[in-house]
Amino acid sequence: METAKIGIMGGTGVYQLPGVEDLHREVVNTPYGSVPVNIGVLGGKTIAFMTRHGEHHSISPGQINYRANIWAMKELGVKQMFATACSGSLNPGFPTGSFVLLEQFIEFTKNRHSSFYENDGTEEKKIGHADLTHPYCARLGGVVLKAAEELGLHVGTGATYCCMEGPRFETAAEIRMYRSLGADLIGHTNYPESALAREAEICYAAIGIVSNMAAGILDRPVTATEVTDVMGRAFGDVQRLLAKSVELLPDEDCWCQHSMSEAFL
Repeated sequence: METAKIGIMGGTGVYQLPGVEDLHREVVNTPYGSVPVNIGVLGGKTIAFMTRHGEHHSISPGQINYRANIWAMKELGVKQMFATACSGSLNPGFPTGSFVLLEQFIEFTKNRHSSFYENDGTEEKKIGHADLTHPYCARLGGVVLKAAEELGLHVGTGATYCCMEGPRFETAAEIRMYRSLGADLIGHTNYPESALAREAEICYAAIGIVSNMAAGILDRPVTATEVTDVMGRAFGDVQRLLAKSVELLPDEDCWCQHSMSEAFL
């Protein structure tokens, strides 16, 4: 099986990466099921690319096999991963169409397996307690910001992302509550993906792509059509930003890649 040190996880609207050369598909077997991964060369570097919703957006947020996806990346040798996160904005400072680097998250999911270390006591298995004080790799985020600067793109910083179960959009009352808790963006998929990446000791940075203002921010309904339209317009810049980030990414060690060394009781 071919290996890749760099991973890209594409969310809503990012189902392919134009410009990737020698693209081919590997099916990776994991303890949580088999998943397809696209392998290719971008910016002279081998990458592993996945689409978390599937290439035809056929997998609901709560049904995504997050553990299989991250395990497959680890199995392929990925040490550093960029992800996109289609998001609604609760913060007028992050308007529709903008790019925002995620810094913190709050999660309100309900039915997801969120750890590789789940155990009911029936087998000998250590329980890992991952540190998520800073859930996204700041070093990797710095690469994204440098890439954006070179491309003349603006990427906002300091965002707290709230993850809901989905696939429904939120009520205006929920959005008021999340704003009071300090959330800037809201979406359905960045948790548990980010937490699992930490457990897998993979450096992980996520770029929030604001597809709409959240419920109640504007005096009109939130529609999936609006999300699709905005993501379609943003795709070219998303692709350029990811490609430049891969190009600039150094192959270096990081705390994230040893984060579980003291995580076991």
